[in-house]
Amino acid sequence: MSPGGAHEGAGRYAPSPSGDLHLGNLRTAILAWALARRTGRAFRLRIEDLDRVRPGAAERQLEDLAAIGLDWDGPVVLQSEREAAHDAAIARLTDLGLVYECFCTRREILEAPRAPHAPPGAYPGTCRDLDGAARERGRARMRELRREPALRLRAEAHEWTVQDVFAGEVTAAVDDLVLRRGDGVVAYNLAVVVDDAAVGVDQVARADDLLTSAPRQAHLAHLLGLPEPVYAHVPLAVSPSGARLAKRDGAVTLRDRLERGETAADVVERIGASLGIAGCRSARDVLERWEPQTLPREPWIVDLPA
Repeated sequence: MSPGGAHEGAGRYAPSPSGDLHLGNLRTAILAWALARRTGRAFRLRIEDLDRVRPGAAERQLEDLAAIGLDWDGPVVLQSEREAAHDAAIARLTDLGLVYECFCTRREILEAPRAPHAPPGAYPGTCRDLDGAARERGRARMRELRREPALRLRAEAHEWTVQDVFAGEVTAAVDDLVLRRGDGVVAYNLAVVVDDAAVGVDQVARADDLLTSAPRQAHLAHLLGLPEPVYAHVPLAVSPSGARLAKRDGAVTLRDRLERGETAADVVERIGASLGIAGCRSARDVLERWEPQTLPREPWIVDLPA
């Protein structure tokens, strides 16, 4: 795509190749691209293919992003090819005494008592301070289950604060998040922090269902000695029922719309209208006409003709 120029920092878009991008995904991609371009940043693309990969989906996603007018700088990064960097980050945290084995099952975590202020699903620290004998019992149990212990971060804060372009100052709880799962796959929270920093991403624009994850990720970046980015969380797209937009909601992808006789420009026009801008026929139109301070704060209700 477009060659990289002299930029200060970068924005990014990082889809998971689990299927075709729906209109909400495309809207977030356009907003991430526009925020990066209007602030003189490079724009990076990363395919987060550590999990839930559907063959051919990544290629289709890149085609769809190009069809609506997005360009990007440098090569597309595949997260699955970043294993050495992820391992090095875990090794660094281990050297700092900030990693421990966790032998808990998901059900045990959900059913464990936790502090009153802790959000649902937060890790209660069950395995944080086990003695040697207890760790050996945990390892033996994992062997019986034919699993490896997960590796968790020994967080050094109970909460962390980040700056968000739209939400302002955001403070949320931090827990001992997973760094590597029991199946050996590196956890999303670690991979995203390491991979963003590797290509100079200092502006993370994404859907606001991840807003409360930002402080956890920023704290992890801090512990790794990496810069903490500025965040820009944008509203989700939802179905008329209010549920998060998904394939089950009908013809919600670009390819679905093309099959029904629409063009990529028609889809961008619908996305532009959701931002209060009429007549946008390409991502470039959104870039030129959209003012971030006008971003609607409520979810985008996507009600499409069949």
